[in-house]
Amino acid sequence: MLNIYFIQLASLLYLLGTLSYLFYIVLLKDFLSRLAAMMVTFGFASHTLGILTRLLEAGYTPVTNLHESLSFFAWMIIGILLIANLKYKIKVLGAFLSSIALILMLFALTLPKEILPLHPVLRSFWHPFHVTFAFLGNSIFTLAFCCGVVYLIQEHQLKSKKMGALAKRLPSLKVLDDLNYQALKFGFPLLSLGIITGAVWAEYAWGRYWGWDPKETWSLITWFLYAAMLHQRLTVGWRGRKAAIMAIVGFLAVLFTFLGVNLLLPGLHTYSNWEP
Repeated sequence: MLNIYFIQLASLLYLLGTLSYLFYIVLLKDFLSRLAAMMVTFGFASHTLGILTRLLEAGYTPVTNLHESLSFFAWMIIGILLIANLKYKIKVLGAFLSSIALILMLFALTLPKEILPLHPVLRSFWHPFHVTFAFLGNSIFTLAFCCGVVYLIQEHQLKSKKMGALAKRLPSLKVLDDLNYQALKFGFPLLSLGIITGAVWAEYAWGRYWGWDPKETWSLITWFLYAAMLHQRLTVGWRGRKAAIMAIVGFLAVLFTFLGVNLLLPGLHTYSNWEP
């Protein structure tokens, strides 16, 4: 299948981009950051062709099994990285985001890649909207997670009063905190839209908007976590370390909702249940 070759090429380019970002952190040579950005951009282009090719080959939105979902998630994470770079130009974040995308891609490549007949449940007008909103929100939360991790690393460097080479490579705490908030501000409405469109889809598929399926339950838990974060930001003024830690906790909930539930808690949303 042609789409697999594009996906494999994208994975190789993401690997080269990630290595270039990591070498940039060590050597602090600008040409390495430019090389990393170029590799990741070409990888994103190849990845886009892979998704479009699979869409044409399958005849439906290719987010119906774990291989496709991991690939789609990685594609959106790289897209968010490219967008964030346009405004913030935080080169170090590229190493974190591209690493996560690369891990997802390598995981996806180990899974069955066959295009199967579409399960009746997935033949819905709402399916592409649901998965797009949900994965886009999760990808933005991945950015917030990376900002949280880098924030804690930089804060530790500053408090230790040993301003080593690493501290000089990391952005300021203010920039990281601001980007964390921007990610929360845009990611939360998208997560909400993902849940709403999923509920509408559930009404058409199973005759109810909500059924406390494990996936639905954990989606709601994740939503409440991010709602609490946004509320604390706007009313209590949570910033800095607390916001960074909560961004990490929220992303762990995202990962469990996306992967843990599907692999550990069988239900209507389990990928194996979608296969005919």
